Amino acid sequence: MSSLSHSHPESLLSDPLSPRADRPVDDASTVAPSEIAVGVIIGRASEYFDFFVYGIASALVFPAVFFPFVDRLEGTLYSFVIFSFAFLARPLGTALFMEIQRLWGRGVKLGIALFLLGVSTVGMAFLPGYVTLGFWSIAFLSMFRFLQGIALGGSWDGLPSLLALSAPSRRRGWYAMIPQIGAPVGFIVASGLFLYLHTQLSNADFLDWGWRYPFYVAFAINVVALFARLRLVVTDEYERLLKKHGLEPAPVLELIRDRGSNLLIGAFAALASYALFHLVTVFPLSWISLQSTQPINDVLTIQLVGAVIAIPCVVASGWIADRIGRRSTLGILAGLIAVFSLFAPLLLNGGALGQKVFILLGFALLGLSYGQAAGAVTANFEAHYRYTGAALTSDLAWLIGAAFAPLVALGLSVHFGLAAVSVYLLSGAVCTLVALHINRARELRG
Repeated sequence: MSSLSHSHPESLLSDPLSPRADRPVDDASTVAPSEIAVGVIIGRASEYFDFFVYGIASALVFPAVFFPFVDRLEGTLYSFVIFSFAFLARPLGTALFMEIQRLWGRGVKLGIALFLLGVSTVGMAFLPGYVTLGFWSIAFLSMFRFLQGIALGGSWDGLPSLLALSAPSRRRGWYAMIPQIGAPVGFIVASGLFLYLHTQLSNADFLDWGWRYPFYVAFAINVVALFARLRLVVTDEYERLLKKHGLEPAPVLELIRDRGSNLLIGAFAALASYALFHLVTVFPLSWISLQSTQPINDVLTIQLVGAVIAIPCVVASGWIADRIGRRSTLGILAGLIAVFSLFAPLLLNGGALGQKVFILLGFALLGLSYGQAAGAVTANFEAHYRYTGAALTSDLAWLIGAAFAPLVALGLSVHFGLAAVSVYLLSGAVCTLVALHINRARELRG
């Protein structure tokens, strides 16, 4: 999600001023940033809805439906292993669909990717459990999850980068946070739907068929999002704008060879935020469910409240970044996440009240940090690399920071205590601070 200038590369982690005035994306066009923003938010909210539907089901449903032959803890760990498959597949999907776009165009690429995402999601909804299919149910679940990752990698449309390029020089933090609003919106819809079903149905009905309904809804939302995004990206006007700003695929191997270090710096610069992402969404559901310290409905309710709090925090991150700089914002939030990590064991062991405080504070920090994480997932790429670089750096940030977070946090906390969660989150914060420092040093040398 690049804010690179039109004529030279510049880092999203710095806040250079340019002579551009507050104007639409292109002087000769009628395309307004607000129109791009609508398409970005719709697209991101639909993707995050899919994302959270699977994440919540991994903690609450899949251990019982697909792994009934082991105890609940082991079943949850197995479920989180499959959860990681989408993040492993995502860079592969990006590389594959970049080639599809080079051959047949952006509209064909996006249509195939979102169709694949919808089919994979609804396939899970129809998938019989272990009692019916045995091992094949686990194999099909793994396949569908892997295909979800391939599809998510292919769904990159360049609109967030185009939105960032439209930002006036003093409002880049504000424009960077707009796509991130999709995360709490997607979580609110997904968790609200699960909360309603879990409240209204018996546990037997919920595990039998109730959990499948959110996956059907995800398919319907994908259809709507597909048409909303195609309406933008396949028009001649948008194609001209995307090409003008260099938002076209570059060979992936060439990018890795020439700018591999930029990919890593961008991924690690967002690590604190991405590590926190699953520790306040998926992990608490699994931990509290296993510990039985409070009803799951109460946990889903407080997470809904936390997601609502996260929205103004995402918005506030844009205002803050435009005043103190994006690098300073990311660094300060990484420090606050490090402090928060030290109190995580105390809060999670503090009964229902402590766990609620953990979730609410975590969502607030997540909103403030994730609101500018878009600025951390694109490093110093020239125009030739910026489109593919933005997609791959985001993929790596998810893979390094979030793919294994529920698995590692739950596994370590069970065997070594909740202090392990502190160490895990603290390490993410340290990595972010180190990456920001390296990026700054490279800028000074450059």
